[in-house]
Amino acid sequence: MSADSHQLPADDHRALAARLDLCHFEDDAPGMVYWHPRGWVLYRLLENAAREHVLAGGYREVRTPQLVRRRVWQTSGHWGEFASAMFAFGDGASSAALKPVSCPGHIQIVQRMAPSWRDLPLRLAEFGLVHRDEPDGALHGLMRLRQFTQDDGHIFCAPDQVAGEVERFCRELPPFYRGCGCEDVSVALSLRPDNRLGDEALWDRAERELTGVAERLGIPFEINPGGGAIYGPKLEFLLRDRRGRAWQLGTIQLDFVMPERFDVRYVDASGERRHVVMLHRALYGSIERFMGVLLEQHGAQLPAWLAPDQIAILPVAPRHEERASALCGELGLRARVDRSDATLARRIAMAHHDGVPFVVVIGDRELADDTLAVRPRSGAQWTARASEACERLRLLSSAGRRA
Repeated sequence: MSADSHQLPADDHRALAARLDLCHFEDDAPGMVYWHPRGWVLYRLLENAAREHVLAGGYREVRTPQLVRRRVWQTSGHWGEFASAMFAFGDGASSAALKPVSCPGHIQIVQRMAPSWRDLPLRLAEFGLVHRDEPDGALHGLMRLRQFTQDDGHIFCAPDQVAGEVERFCRELPPFYRGCGCEDVSVALSLRPDNRLGDEALWDRAERELTGVAERLGIPFEINPGGGAIYGPKLEFLLRDRRGRAWQLGTIQLDFVMPERFDVRYVDASGERRHVVMLHRALYGSIERFMGVLLEQHGAQLPAWLAPDQIAILPVAPRHEERASALCGELGLRARVDRSDATLARRIAMAHHDGVPFVVVIGDRELADDTLAVRPRSGAQWTARASEACERLRLLSSAGRRA
């Protein structure tokens, strides 16, 4: 990732990203990632996992602009409370900023929808590329960036739907994390910060509702005074890595403030126009940070469904290469054929160094018997008929994905 990545601890995500050839940084674009092919595969796998999850949950995916006029950020409160972290351009009425969040864009979409009570809850999701002007000293590999992707989502609902939506999110998030091999999850309830928007009655109500949901679900949580967003309190889900460090990732935030500032309303069953309630939620927080946590957690041993290369196929000699190439297509997995001149032992070692979960060796015996010899990165070698081995590899390569 950088010229001095070799000086980092071997289990640091920056060293691992360099070892696995995932990405790098340049001084000309500080805090922004240059994705290499293997890293982009991993990025897209995480993106697609989140997309499948939210679409199954009734969300509709949208896309909103990157550069938005100052008026919108003034209404949302970001221009006043978040200005130092925004990349702003221009003067006067023409001034604008790169979006640090996607919330106002989703609000503008819902305003155009003019929903009634029958349309609620409305769930919108976006993989929003956002920019935040973090200080140089705060930048830290994939964990703290100036440009990153939020798996942003917003639920627009009626007041009596809030508890059910929060409970649903809190129940579904831990199994989603388990599918990524992350088990150690804790929860914090972050309360009103000093630089907040809205009146105290709204904050009292929002904090009371979130606390009630957590207590009803029996979720142990720590209180984080002053840690809330400028518009509302939040439940934060923290993942602990192998070194015991906690990283805040998933979150759900209860917001009565922004719907009032933008005057976002729905028509209730009696024909009255009432303000919606807004929930801000994310599974990862940012895809990049979640990837960094995965690397810190698993090292090069990523779950097989997340490995950029799932299978390395090693022909023992040139006469075995045709079968190796055919197998690469038959598997339907992310497979590579290593035709290099290195010894078989060296090629096996390199595949394991690259975090490839399964190595398949094809030699004379395998050709004659129509078998495959499989060497997992952990566990004993096994051999099976080619058709059976392919099916078993497909199952093993997707294991945990739907946990």
